[in-house]
Amino acid sequence: MSEQRVNGTTPRRVRKEPDERRDQILACARELFSRRPYTTVSNTEIAAAAGVSRGLLNHYFGTKRELYLAAVRQMMSVPPVPVPPFVAGASVSDRVDESIDAWLELLERNRETWIVALDMTSAGGDVDLGGILDRARDIAVDHMTEVVGLTRMSREHPEIRAAFRGYSAMAEALSREWLKQDRLTRDQVRLLLREVLLHLIGDVLSSLVESTPAPAAAASPE
Repeated sequence: MSEQRVNGTTPRRVRKEPDERRDQILACARELFSRRPYTTVSNTEIAAAAGVSRGLLNHYFGTKRELYLAAVRQMMSVPPVPVPPFVAGASVSDRVDESIDAWLELLERNRETWIVALDMTSAGGDVDLGGILDRARDIAVDHMTEVVGLTRMSREHPEIRAAFRGYSAMAEALSREWLKQDRLTRDQVRLLLREVLLHLIGDVLSSLVESTPAPAAAASPE
């Protein structure tokens, strides 16, 4: 149970469902981790901010490390790359435009969360954080290939998925230049993402597939 003040003076306990309690702890942890380095935030502090006992926090998340990874994982899942519904007569270019516009809108609405997520995963050498980032990029690739109608082809050609992962990393970098560094505008990011993606799917991917060496034939038994 958490403490809630009545008329600004008397605290009372409020019972919440387990999922709601877990989400509350996670939200408080995200807020603290977004403002201060991981090493300076304690589970005791997070528990106090969430209005729960240290034991209850440990029950849901185990260690501070596990809570931290859960916070980063949640932040990297917001926002997803939107996939517009198929509309008769809509071209690939139309779908790309709609998807990018929706993604940029989601980024702008989740500005601080997105910046913190990128900052948390920017430090190299952490296997767990790297795995979270890889998973987020795989999801982004799934969405992008669906947007441009290359889902089946990307499954058959790993080099296509690799190219889209590179594009996803570029999109992350551009979003940082826009939202954090203020060196690009939203319209400039949109232009870069649009033109690079259309050039990639229109002029580059076919050449990339053609240039991929054929698998070596298995040696015949002597």
